[in-house]
Amino acid sequence: MSELNQDTSAWRFQVWASFAIAVAATIVGIVYLPVAAWVRGYMGIAVLFCVGSSFTLAKAVRDEHEAKRLLTKIESAQAERILRDIDEDGPKPYRKAA
Repeated sequence: MSELNQDTSAWRFQVWASFAIAVAATIVGIVYLPVAAWVRGYMGIAVLFCVGSSFTLAKAVRDEHEAKRLLTKIESAQAERILRDIDEDGPKPYRKAA
């Protein structure tokens, strides 16, 4: 049984479209900002840094979630094995794997 969560194509489109619109609107706002060119350049670099940091944060949160989910599956499988052994032959000494 696969527990793979798959998003719909409509959801993926909405996510990417909102991201593109947000970045485009920010870039247009920076281009038309009534300040010196070096200030616009600084704002552009800040936007690029924020976008990159957002992707990194999202990946870190996803990786942590997947690691916890895998650990939960392993613990559940160990508990099921212990219960199955008890049901089959009565209690057995349990030795935790190294």
